[in-house]
Amino acid sequence: MTQWYQMISLWSVAILFAGAATLQASERETPEVCAVRRALPSVGNIHTEKSANLNSQNNIFATDKGRKINGMGTGIVVDERGYMVTNYHVIADVDTIRVDFHDKSSYLARRINVDRENDLALIKIDPLHPLKVMPHGTSSDLMLCEKCIAIGNAFGYQSTVTVGYISSLSRDVEANETQFYRNLIQTDAAINPGNSGGPLVNLLGEVIGINVAIRQGAQKIGFAIPIDDARRSIAKLMNIEQIDRTYHGLIAKDVKVGATRMLVVDGAQPDSPASLAGLKTGDVIVKAGNVEVVDGVDWERAFLGHPVGDKIEVSLKRNEKLETATISLAAYTGGRISVNPEVAVTPRASGTADDDRFWQQLGLKMSVLPTNQKNLVAPKYRGGMRVSDVRTDGPAAANGIQKGDILVGLDKWETLSTDNVNWILSQQQPQLTDGQISMKFYVIRGQETRYGYLAVTLAPRIASSQN
Repeated sequence: MTQWYQMISLWSVAILFAGAATLQASERETPEVCAVRRALPSVGNIHTEKSANLNSQNNIFATDKGRKINGMGTGIVVDERGYMVTNYHVIADVDTIRVDFHDKSSYLARRINVDRENDLALIKIDPLHPLKVMPHGTSSDLMLCEKCIAIGNAFGYQSTVTVGYISSLSRDVEANETQFYRNLIQTDAAINPGNSGGPLVNLLGEVIGINVAIRQGAQKIGFAIPIDDARRSIAKLMNIEQIDRTYHGLIAKDVKVGATRMLVVDGAQPDSPASLAGLKTGDVIVKAGNVEVVDGVDWERAFLGHPVGDKIEVSLKRNEKLETATISLAAYTGGRISVNPEVAVTPRASGTADDDRFWQQLGLKMSVLPTNQKNLVAPKYRGGMRVSDVRTDGPAAANGIQKGDILVGLDKWETLSTDNVNWILSQQQPQLTDGQISMKFYVIRGQETRYGYLAVTLAPRIASSQN
């Protein structure tokens, strides 16, 4: 009897301990743990490197190597093919971008598109397998004191997680003389250098903001771009007109109010693929191809990478009825940089007068980039002027422009032809000392866009050879 009683007692104790262990394991798996587990695979730890030119502050192409400056930031996967969003200031003017993930995979990245005003940038890696896209929530219904989590490459400590609360909404913040943010989320979740570009997520593991700044000298005052604002900018960064030079012509708007999240058709450009497909104002886009569509980012993703002529089936709601339409992609023939309508964009052969003027004022000889070489500057630019010679004592040489570079922009205009360059040089500009003007220039060298400022000589325009 005693032995039987002891056995029952031991079983009871074992059951109690097992129950306690199960209870503790369940309590440990909090909503925060589940949220991070869901979001972490879509977070990239960014490491950058750029050269610090020690030779001359005015010569951005100086030949000395200088020292290397390492930077850090964070990125968010927005498309399974390797497209990621981060802050523009994370990748501005860097030479290399490397992205490390929590699973120890590592990739080199390249810059695709940037939005300087809103401090966002789109970069691209080439993953070995499809990536997990970060689940996105909405910032339209955030609540004060709602719990949130920041994930990022804090001070280079990869995949750092910090927990806090929504401290305030709609903050306007001046970060420096050139960067002003509107409508930011304020949080007390610890945000450090390296967190920039990373996600602020809710307890569902959905990104609700993109971490962007901290208040220097303060404690637990950090800021994030609301995800609804960021997604509108990301849709423009992923615009297929810029990346693929294809065209759908849909005009739409994001509608996000709490649980209601949808892309609503606002119209279509005349004779565009969207117009020819019959899409109408008020239609709600549900799906495009294999992509479930919630907003403009999803819409652009669905068409990204498809060539001209590809047909994409679109599911939509019209008057509460589910309907389908087919969009056949067209080629995009528009430009990305504005050109004054007075300037002819049709390339023509350079004349002696033009050659002399460019040689005197810029220190360059140039020729129009042939049509079969425009892929060297596309999709970002429509064309340019190939540098065939550089005067050793001229302003171009002083700022490091080299033979073989492609001049794609001067001042705020694109340079597609000699007419473009002549018109730009004829405009009134603020004068420097010694009868010179300062002009910002953009050149393509290899796969990089480089820029600087030319102190252009104010030479009189060479007249034609008529008497």
